Amino acid sequence: MRRKKLFLAAAPLAALLPLVLTSVTQTAPAQAATTSCAAVPVAAPDGARIESVQAAQKPGGTVTFPPTQFTPPATITDVPAYCEITVTLTHGTAGDHVKVAVTLPQTGWTGRLQAVGGSAYTAGDFGAPLVQAVKDGFSGVTTDAGVPLTFLDTSWALTPRGEIDKPLVTNFATRSVHEAALVGKDVTQKFYQREVAYSYWNGCSTGGRQGYSEAQRYPGDFDGVLANAPAVHWAEFAVATLWPRVVMNQEKTFPAPCVFTAFQQAAIKACDGRDGVTNGIVDRPDECGYDPRSLIGAKVLCGDKEVTVTAADAEVVRRIWAGPTDEHGRRLWAGLPKGADFGPVTTAPGFPVAVGWVQTFLKKQPGFDTEKITYRQFADLFRQSVREYDDVIGTSDPDLSGFRRAGGKLITFVGTDDQLIPPGGTLRYRHEVEREMGGSKRVNDFYRLFLAPGVAHCGGGAGATPTNALGALVDWVEHGKAPSTLPAANGGKTRDLCPYPQVSRYRGHGDPAVASSYRCTGR
Repeated sequence: MRRKKLFLAAAPLAALLPLVLTSVTQTAPAQAATTSCAAVPVAAPDGARIESVQAAQKPGGTVTFPPTQFTPPATITDVPAYCEITVTLTHGTAGDHVKVAVTLPQTGWTGRLQAVGGSAYTAGDFGAPLVQAVKDGFSGVTTDAGVPLTFLDTSWALTPRGEIDKPLVTNFATRSVHEAALVGKDVTQKFYQREVAYSYWNGCSTGGRQGYSEAQRYPGDFDGVLANAPAVHWAEFAVATLWPRVVMNQEKTFPAPCVFTAFQQAAIKACDGRDGVTNGIVDRPDECGYDPRSLIGAKVLCGDKEVTVTAADAEVVRRIWAGPTDEHGRRLWAGLPKGADFGPVTTAPGFPVAVGWVQTFLKKQPGFDTEKITYRQFADLFRQSVREYDDVIGTSDPDLSGFRRAGGKLITFVGTDDQLIPPGGTLRYRHEVEREMGGSKRVNDFYRLFLAPGVAHCGGGAGATPTNALGALVDWVEHGKAPSTLPAANGGKTRDLCPYPQVSRYRGHGDPAVASSYRCTGR
């Protein structure tokens, strides 16, 4: 039975990648359950073999984590003592060594399991999210999928003979997250001598993709899935985000950063007021009709030098906003959202995830120069990526009937200014699910998408980011309270995000920086 009465209640944390840690107030005291920290017998998932099980006692208290290229430094206080059990798996003759870490609070376990997703080419997070899960009364679980925890390294995907390492790619794409769910539940049950009452997925970016993979392929693994800024069409997006560099190189036009910023600000100015208030945010970039050609001839101050915007500059921006096309001009994918920062995708040599994907997975040449890709080559690479990898790593299956039947709940938020995984891909997937499963009203019964105006990839930007999306998911799963909004904040500004297809509109009065001044409406 997946549904069991939960014996304790606690309000959990929303954890994002890049990492955002938010303290959580418990709604009820957690019942103490002190256990010794020791290895437990672990059942191997089908097709896997257990290589080792190791236990390490962790003192808790104040735990600090240094910054990484994807996460800021983090300090978590008042962490209870916990046990970390690491299980190493291997598969047949693959020669892989997959680590699954399970963190288990020695007091205050709420009966919940939280699985933590990865980022870029790292499959999991063994740092702050697992410790925060412990603090909030979860047992935590994550996996490295047998690949390095280095975010951008893709060398693991090639064998010494220069061929794709299929077992490792399978681990990274789908297998290891499913196995982590099985191992996490098994270890937790044996550690506490009681089964997990509710299990949750929590991830953003790659972690978002992993969450959708679980809902589609293994709908019984998690009661609730929080999958933010998801790369739901990995095979497409991983090539598409190279488009800005391809355009600049092929047009032989390289606008200065200050010129790109001028186009960004011009789009914001033109489309800012659509939600009824001027606040420096484009709430629906996909509906912004600003034409970059209107900036031709404008003077832009770049440091102490004045630059004139050219027609060539405007054409580059038009193509970047319009999105990738094939050799016949037919649109392949969504472009950079109007109002988003150009920098991460226009700075040479381009978005590193896309560069690594083309070099390693498509060309199988680590030194391949993506700066020389022509328009025709780009279209060929895009088609190759979909053809070879959509069935391997793609998560665009719109049939979520298995997840719905299992009683699962799915929440996603996407920043409208996400420049790394533009929101167009998630919107496309959502529309496909609605067509498959009976329209937005029926889909909202188990899957809710929230657009976050002005928010960049997984957080940041001028907009407000959800403050406790995981808590909303827990309320939905355990108490049947579907979220009518997601509370969000950015500094002193607050905003309630609306479930798609609703949008947020200013009421016409009240402080524009306060959530109560807005309402959700169909249009």
